[in-house]
Amino acid sequence: MTLAHLLRDHRERLGLSLAQLAARVGCAKSYLCALENDQRGTPSDPLLTRLEQALELPAGALMGAGRWRRSLEVGGPSVRRDVEALTNTREAARKLAHLLRRGEHGRSLDDAYSSGALRQLVDQIAPEEQEPQLLPIALGRNVPLINKVAAGYPTEFTDLSYPARVADEYVRCPDITDPDAFAARVIGDSMEPAYTQGDVVVFSPARPVVDGNDCFARLEPDHQSTFKRIYFEADSIRLQPLNSAYAPRTLHREQVAGLYAAVAVIKRI
Repeated sequence: MTLAHLLRDHRERLGLSLAQLAARVGCAKSYLCALENDQRGTPSDPLLTRLEQALELPAGALMGAGRWRRSLEVGGPSVRRDVEALTNTREAARKLAHLLRRGEHGRSLDDAYSSGALRQLVDQIAPEEQEPQLLPIALGRNVPLINKVAAGYPTEFTDLSYPARVADEYVRCPDITDPDAFAARVIGDSMEPAYTQGDVVVFSPARPVVDGNDCFARLEPDHQSTFKRIYFEADSIRLQPLNSAYAPRTLHREQVAGLYAAVAVIKRI
């Protein structure tokens, strides 16, 4: 089972609410909710240990799931797709072996052939080669610009409490297909020279976040937000300005409610 499934399954077996479990392990309820929905990175080892104890799990049960999850995060989307494909192929092979064994003593194999189930399993294990298809040209979409000019550190950006995909202003961004993409205008000089005041940066929640990405970061507990280059450290995340006049800020992973990678920047000439 995945880390998210293990957490939800054992919490519900013990009859604990998210708030009760969060109080036992000393983290935010919203953070646990995001973990159970597979919307956050892997927790720190100390938190995984506290969760194991609170959920009455054997020592190392969540740590093993956490190590596996970190491996997939480092590998990126291509590795995750390959692992998912291997898992699906293995399951299809198991079902096919079961059919073949049963077919020795009955009509199950004939029935599977007649119904098309046998062909479906074979296609999962060894799909036929298909002709490559041309991808449609992405003309882009209107991306909501979620902030107005507001000074301050580290609250250069604010979503103004707008619901998702809603804003007073939009920018047209070619090659962006993520329906949840959003944009924010750079305020201040903490990310110079790469980004200057007035630049519009587009962020995509669908893009995996890796070490060294420039990210829109939402911070707990007061939902501040900022734009910084991020680095993953042992149990923390470093928010690094590009301008050496500003000091970096290091936060525990549980204090970072969301990270969204920058995918495009619109500059004035």
